[in-house]
Amino acid sequence: MNRTLFDRPPGTELAQSDLQRRLPGSDITRVRRRLTMLGLAFAIGFTALSARVIHLSKPDLGSGMAAEAATVAVAPELPAKWRTRSAITDRDGQLLAVDLPTHALSIETRKVRQPDRLAWRLAAALGDTTPGRVLERLEKAKGALWLRWRLTPDQVAAVMRVGDPSISLVPTVTRSYPNGRLTAHVVGFMDSERQGRAGLERGVEDRLLDPSNPPVKTSIHLGVQHAVRGELARAVETFSAIGGAALVMDVTNGEILSMVSLPDFDANLRESLREDAFFNRATYGRYEMGSTFKTFTAAMALEAGKRLSDSYDATDPIRFGRFRIRDHHAKKREMTVAEIFKFSSNIGAAKMAVDVGTESQRKFLGSLGLLERSEIEIPELVSPQLPYRWGELETMTIAFGHGLSVSPLHLATAMGAMVNGGNLIAPTLLKRSVENPATQRQVISEKTSDSIRKLLRLVVADGTGRSAAAQGFVVGGKTGTAEKAIEKGYARKRLITSFVGVFPMHAPRYIVLAMLDEPQGTKETFNYITAGWNAAPTVGRIIRRVAPLLGVAPVDELDPEILRALALPPSADPFAKKARGGRDATL
Repeated sequence: MNRTLFDRPPGTELAQSDLQRRLPGSDITRVRRRLTMLGLAFAIGFTALSARVIHLSKPDLGSGMAAEAATVAVAPELPAKWRTRSAITDRDGQLLAVDLPTHALSIETRKVRQPDRLAWRLAAALGDTTPGRVLERLEKAKGALWLRWRLTPDQVAAVMRVGDPSISLVPTVTRSYPNGRLTAHVVGFMDSERQGRAGLERGVEDRLLDPSNPPVKTSIHLGVQHAVRGELARAVETFSAIGGAALVMDVTNGEILSMVSLPDFDANLRESLREDAFFNRATYGRYEMGSTFKTFTAAMALEAGKRLSDSYDATDPIRFGRFRIRDHHAKKREMTVAEIFKFSSNIGAAKMAVDVGTESQRKFLGSLGLLERSEIEIPELVSPQLPYRWGELETMTIAFGHGLSVSPLHLATAMGAMVNGGNLIAPTLLKRSVENPATQRQVISEKTSDSIRKLLRLVVADGTGRSAAAQGFVVGGKTGTAEKAIEKGYARKRLITSFVGVFPMHAPRYIVLAMLDEPQGTKETFNYITAGWNAAPTVGRIIRRVAPLLGVAPVDELDPEILRALALPPSADPFAKKARGGRDATL
């Protein structure tokens, strides 16, 4: 093949000087121009390709993603009250309420072109409403319509696909309650505008909204709460009650470790629940608590100088006008103060109260906080219902828990003072700290408190509360059964039953209260519906479950030291040995 002028001989290099020497000047200029144009063409092509790539990487404004991108920037501002809230935790830091990121859905109604079509598409995207409901709100709204304050991730994706330019998805937060129903009435809930409406969400809202504050740490023990709710729910179901309440309180500092009210609710699904589920029976319910009040009557008598061995005649019912006071299990004999308590004698309690006096009774119950509203960190609190007239008849009925209505929280707080040495300690749902110290005042003497502890132990060891026993935990307590007040008197078959228990009785630390609203009899209870058959065993089961969680180790209940600490003088319960065939039943 013939070589041209520009072909290099084999094994040689064509130097720049050779090219300039062999190529005419006009040809060199032409080559340079072509190389420049080729470089420009490459540059323009690269720029165009880059621009196309950038363009393709942007969302299509006709798609749902584009709708969000186009509208979030111009979305209406969130209400000023919409602020991040601090978390709420149990005493060990486990979350009870926390803010999580989500989106709010807003519709700019002036941009809506086809409201019917938009309503159908949004209803399908949300999945929990109807086109008619969405359309109704679209037609009523003027300006921006906040259709939803919180969307699930699936709903966010579905709304994006709707792709209407009137839609705005605004990044915000939602309140999540990880334990659902478990702490419903303690934590409470918020409304659609993120304002606290119940529980701690409302009670300590100022603290929750302060960004400088750490999470709010409650006194609740989540493990104890789980056990208490489980046993209370079991009792409500077993005895077909319309509801119930339960509390566990530390008598040394007033901390409430558990508070349950049934029925309850899941604040995560609040919109679909009935209003009656929000009723907190533990703090907002007001009930005549029956014979549990005999604890205060006995303490009042002891403070007035009576002794456990002093006696009252309980042979016959008390007649007062058209009223008659009688005993459920009448002994028809004279009974000591200890026996009146042990056998829950209404006649004996009534005579004891009259002996002390109406004014002394009123003053004593007032010192226990039973005549005024309890103070605690949630808004669902109720004032006691006092008798319109407080005369001799009312003095007698209040002595055994009729005629004065209080909440279970009132009862638990006052009972704490009966067993902790006589100190009335303000209850709290927040963990005690330097910022939340316990406030207390002495309401009875240590001597009276020691006697009350022995009486409470007697009730469980050999009285009406035997079914509350929990082996190894030295339980004491008092039963209470009261007929529900109705418009004209009382409903004999509609009862409030309760049991307030204390453990360990030789060194009191915890109160456990359970209350059932209108329990029914069962085959196992031989159709009896008093507290000893339902509320008392419920407390026993709770104690067996929560004691290990609270670090209370079982003990030998027949240990001589424990027996001595809880022993009554023989004169206080003279029939004890006969009841047990020679064994001292007071222990």
